[in-house]
Amino acid sequence: MKVRKLTVLKEVSEDLEEGRLFYDRKESGIGDYFFDSLISDLESLKLYAGIHSKRFGYHRMLSKRFPFAIYYEVEEDTAIVVAVLDMRRDPAWIHGKLEKRFS
Repeated sequence: MKVRKLTVLKEVSEDLEEGRLFYDRKESGIGDYFFDSLISDLESLKLYAGIHSKRFGYHRMLSKRFPFAIYYEVEEDTAIVVAVLDMRRDPAWIHGKLEKRFS
């Protein structure tokens, strides 16, 4: 399904910044690579939105290079990105984060 618009909740920018800081603490420069990689993954939703399986009520696309998942919904011709979360976290934590976001 090809979508025309990609909408990203403001919390997603906070998720991306947390990931960037985490990887920058590991090694300088990796945070920027993380950010660029996830932005590329987000942009690919324009072509692939809707094909991913659902987890916790949202479509879940796994990042190509990092252990992160992009959770989103599709409404008509728009993909709405709800969260970008670290898959190494406890599933209960991930579920709790998603429950607090757009539905």
